[in-house]
Amino acid sequence: MTSLFVTGTDTEVGKTFISVALIELFKQQGLNVAGMKPIASGCEQTPAGLRNEDALALQQHANVELDYELINPYAFAPAIAPHIAAQQAVTDIEINVLKTHYQQIQAQADVVVVEGAGGWLVPLNEVDTMADLARSLSLPVVLVVGIRLGCINHALLSVEAIKQTGLNLLGWVANDLETSPQAKAMIETLEQHIAAPCLGVVPQLNSNQSASSFLSLAK
Repeated sequence: MTSLFVTGTDTEVGKTFISVALIELFKQQGLNVAGMKPIASGCEQTPAGLRNEDALALQQHANVELDYELINPYAFAPAIAPHIAAQQAVTDIEINVLKTHYQQIQAQADVVVVEGAGGWLVPLNEVDTMADLARSLSLPVVLVVGIRLGCINHALLSVEAIKQTGLNLLGWVANDLETSPQAKAMIETLEQHIAAPCLGVVPQLNSNQSASSFLSLAK
């Protein structure tokens, strides 16, 4: 199985939740799996340095042990767009740096689950976007769609943007955020309009349940 780049239709749609589930799914297949969160905003200051909750979740669920700084090369305290956080920190986010970190991780794992920040076209600097990072890594993409009002438009726009990047959309995941009575109709509409397969429909779960049981990559 190849490594994956996980993106979302927006922020707060469950990218980390689904990325962790994908890590668990790969582990169940007996693979050595690593997680990577190249860029993270909203980090907390700790004695070890800035740490991001999402990046820590990927690190904790993976079965390949890696230093935090390798998993999350760019960590910023403000919970704002990455390029704005980088500007405030007087730092440039460089895709070549991220690619080097990814290659170091890839050399130690069978599969790397790379989780983006925000949506597909979130700027990284004055020139590059999250899409450019995914393209530089040449990874197939999994799109997380938060099922809520407005998600159909956001999902179809994201699918078209991924297509224009030239990358393979491996599939998409419906993450039912609000248990809306219209959720089934929304998901059916997306299935009709997105050529890539739906890899799973994940309902709202309690802390003891894993989303991995609702996902399948054999589609």
